[in-house]
Amino acid sequence: MNLNDCHNFSDFRQLAKKRLPGPIFHYIDGAADDELTYRRNTAAYEEVDLVPNVLRGVVDIDMSVEVMGQKLDMPLYCAPTALQRLFHHEGERAVARAATKYGTMFGVSSLATVTVEEIAELAPGPKLFQFYFHKDRGLNNALLERARAANFNVMALTVDTITGGNRERDLRTGFTSPPKLNLSSMWSFATHPAWAWNFFTGDKFDMPHLSGHINEGTNVAVSVGDYFSTMLDPTMSWDDAEKLCSQWNGQFALKGIMSVEDAQRAVDIGCTGIMVSNHGGRQLDGSRAPFDQLEEICDAVGDKIDVICEGGIQRGTHVLKALSVGAKAVSGGRLYLYALAAAGQAGVERALGNFKTEIERDMRLMGVQRVDELGRGNLRKRGG
Repeated sequence: MNLNDCHNFSDFRQLAKKRLPGPIFHYIDGAADDELTYRRNTAAYEEVDLVPNVLRGVVDIDMSVEVMGQKLDMPLYCAPTALQRLFHHEGERAVARAATKYGTMFGVSSLATVTVEEIAELAPGPKLFQFYFHKDRGLNNALLERARAANFNVMALTVDTITGGNRERDLRTGFTSPPKLNLSSMWSFATHPAWAWNFFTGDKFDMPHLSGHINEGTNVAVSVGDYFSTMLDPTMSWDDAEKLCSQWNGQFALKGIMSVEDAQRAVDIGCTGIMVSNHGGRQLDGSRAPFDQLEEICDAVGDKIDVICEGGIQRGTHVLKALSVGAKAVSGGRLYLYALAAAGQAGVERALGNFKTEIERDMRLMGVQRVDELGRGNLRKRGG
């Protein structure tokens, strides 16, 4: 199997599994506890059907949207994810270039492996910086100021990680950042020589936004769950979020909102966007899927704040369903991470290209030329 055989999400996943050492593949692929929420994130879309209209004379498709003041050429963007140079030696550089090619936004994690300064040079288009609220206030201030100086357009505070989720696959494989060499991992690395060569002979693995502040994750190997539980501030409050929003003084979102109450509170503190998200099912297993919560959240705040549906997106039809409910756009991590692992920049470009092709085709089949023509009238719940 090679990149030309990758026509959908599952194909990229299969190729990524072939090319990555086991612990690293399972870090991307895994979720919390029994992974019920992870599976539900996608299954939720299958319980709602699209109802197309015909004979509409659809000619030119315009799938562009405006999200938190940013014009995107497609209603899907690359959500921020950590540690990307573990998945492919090009890491965030590959994703930045691919997102730029497709005119969409690239979300960059606090735990990125390439600096915001370099990403700003590679990606002149819309950029979002994802903020983890650390116990170290000096680090928090440094993160904010570096993102501001690099002219990032949007700040997104992740609010669902005050402690690490129970990611049992990582416990079984011993996954850490950076990877630890032991008998099990050495065998896995040895049986994936291309990955091992690029990782061990390339630039030293680093999370440069943390360098000079903390050693965990770069010089000291640690699991992501332990990082969240020990380095992030469990006392983070609405007051902290409001203060950060004021400090940023620009487009500001909360990432990880799942309740109407919290969505309304986000409006009250001055946010311009929210990501309805359960962290890809990697935190609280048994929680609702974003798509399941989307309708009531859009009804409550959709006219006051930009609502993004994040998680479980695997098809263009999933995108159209979320937009029809009221989301301004969708985002996801695995939808491009498997592709990154499979083939670097070329993989991410192919994944985004596949989505663009699917969205355009599906809009034609739905009988709409613009995203704002989608609405709940073209949805029916299964059995309804």
